[in-house]
Amino acid sequence: MTHLHLCFYSAFTLSTLGLAFHRTHLISALLCLEGMMLSIYIALAMWPIQMQSPSFTLLPIIMLTFSACEAATGLALLVASTRTHGSDHLHNFNLLQC
Repeated sequence: MTHLHLCFYSAFTLSTLGLAFHRTHLISALLCLEGMMLSIYIALAMWPIQMQSPSFTLLPIIMLTFSACEAATGLALLVASTRTHGSDHLHNFNLLQC
């Protein structure tokens, strides 16, 4: 395992652990999801360079597009939940109420 792979794996693992254990605010959960997406994006961008294959060059652009859509949707949910509930604390949200 190279140093570059270790950095990708550790960034993804730290983002996953942050999402699993520090779920007090919605913004921190969204930042952890964004960290996971960015580590996957960097890994996919470096993969064709390491394999010396030009056929996978479109995959990181598609991943970046989905990541931007996910970030925009997450921020829209953050604004909507802050307006309706008054804060972004995750323990204030009750999924069973309409």
